[in-house]
Amino acid sequence: MSSFQLDGTKKFKPEIGILLNITPDHLDRYEYTMQKYIDSKFRIIQQMDAGQHFIYYTDDAVIATEVEKKNILPHQVKVSLKHDANTKTYFDGEKMRFNLKDSFAIAQSETTLKGPHNLINTMAAVSAAHLAGVKLEAIREGLKTFKNAPHRLESVAVIKGVEFVNDSKATNIDSVVYALGSYEKPLVWIAGGVDKGNDYNIIKEEVRKKARALICLGKENDKLKKAFGDVVPVIQETQSVQELVRMALALAKAGDVVLLSPACASFDLFRNYEDRGDQFRKAVLDLKKEAEA
Repeated sequence: MSSFQLDGTKKFKPEIGILLNITPDHLDRYEYTMQKYIDSKFRIIQQMDAGQHFIYYTDDAVIATEVEKKNILPHQVKVSLKHDANTKTYFDGEKMRFNLKDSFAIAQSETTLKGPHNLINTMAAVSAAHLAGVKLEAIREGLKTFKNAPHRLESVAVIKGVEFVNDSKATNIDSVVYALGSYEKPLVWIAGGVDKGNDYNIIKEEVRKKARALICLGKENDKLKKAFGDVVPVIQETQSVQELVRMALALAKAGDVVLLSPACASFDLFRNYEDRGDQFRKAVLDLKKEAEA
């Protein structure tokens, strides 16, 4: 449920509600007041009572602060990448630990997903499924075969030892934080589009450590170039997806990852983020055929 949908709810009462993060977004809709956006997100639990479950990521400072302020009626299930005595579901550094109706553990290597953000997603989803009555054996099997949705750290192809990843859904800085944290290999990072008031200082150090190059894909790239001009050794720009993938392959070395994680909306050059991701995928696959011909 998006905040836009939640704003119109009056009787919505989920058996299980999940809230994983709240970062500044769509503030033009909320009179540029963060608290109004937070209130909108928390409407997910407004009708819930003690018979339902509220799963939330307690490491998110905004959520944790808001929970302390509110009288939460549903049963609380905290999800954390750290462990304390009050956390039902957490990552111990090796395995995801669940202390719910039953106690069990799952290693991330037993799933198809990578990165710390997917630890959070998986712990929340597994908690919800288990509380809803799904058998543990079915949960484990599902995690082994799960295929991520398109445009979310979607591995498209490997060309000359370079992996191309489509994360077009990453339209804000928070999403890019998770994307950058998912890879230890050097990156050719592709970003740009319609800026939504991004604070690039949040990711500067991670970009400095990991990105050997930045390719700006958008009509107006001055903010990106100014933010990362002294951070990334090479910055190029283009408005052509076909040119983009060729530039990326030329800049990358075998073992690198070319990461499309734009941090921006897509409406300057594309219909939506799906269109951006679809065009990127097609261009990569066309380049792969050409490279193998």
